[in-house]
Amino acid sequence: MTTQSSLGIIVYAPALVGNDRRTLDIVHGMEKALPGLRLEWRISDSGRPIALPQRDAWLAEKTRDGKFPILCNGDESYPVTVNGSGRDGLFSPGGQPLFEVHAELPLDERVSASAAAVLESVAEGACALWGRATPYDAAVDIAYQTAPTQGGPPSPRRGLPALKLFEHIRSPEIPFYLGWLNYWSAAAARAIGFPDPSRDAELLSRARRTASGGWVVQLTEAPLHLDDRAHLDALKRAYERFPEIGGRVTPR
Repeated sequence: MTTQSSLGIIVYAPALVGNDRRTLDIVHGMEKALPGLRLEWRISDSGRPIALPQRDAWLAEKTRDGKFPILCNGDESYPVTVNGSGRDGLFSPGGQPLFEVHAELPLDERVSASAAAVLESVAEGACALWGRATPYDAAVDIAYQTAPTQGGPPSPRRGLPALKLFEHIRSPEIPFYLGWLNYWSAAAARAIGFPDPSRDAELLSRARRTASGGWVVQLTEAPLHLDDRAHLDALKRAYERFPEIGGRVTPR
């Protein structure tokens, strides 16, 4: 599901270890955050949903490989998916391997209203360092801030700043980039200097504290749409406010 009407969630967490319960916590959290959601199907090699009567036991078994296979809601007309994988330390900040979780949902009024809670549930369940939830079309523009061109360097669109490759960022606590909704763990918030009451009043008006001491910070009221000048300006202001994001500035 890669259309302009989808919401993509990505969070980055410490690598899975042994019989790690975090995959179950992520799934249970998503189901709680979005009423009526049941992620009780896997996807076959042909792309069809297959019911999992013993979903939790199946997921616990599969997680032993250090992977988080795709789960879905079984509704091909309204697909919700979640999965995760390891990210090698060679391609991660500070050389530390990470656990990368992806979820995708249709971006309708129901999901838009629950998006902050869904991001929080995925991030807190994963014990994430940071993460984001962004509509697909805006996420494509944001990806160009780091995506290498044929010539090598990034080619940002819309006047957004160029960001370092993930492996060139000094610490995994530093977010690689911004999104519509941003999850910053307590460690990530410290790394970028959030919150500063004298500078972050607008962001704090749309922020919520999480049970672990992290934050979910929303850049715009409506889902981020970069053809809207006010939304683009809000994203640019956030990058100006947090120069550490994307490894652009190293704090003293």
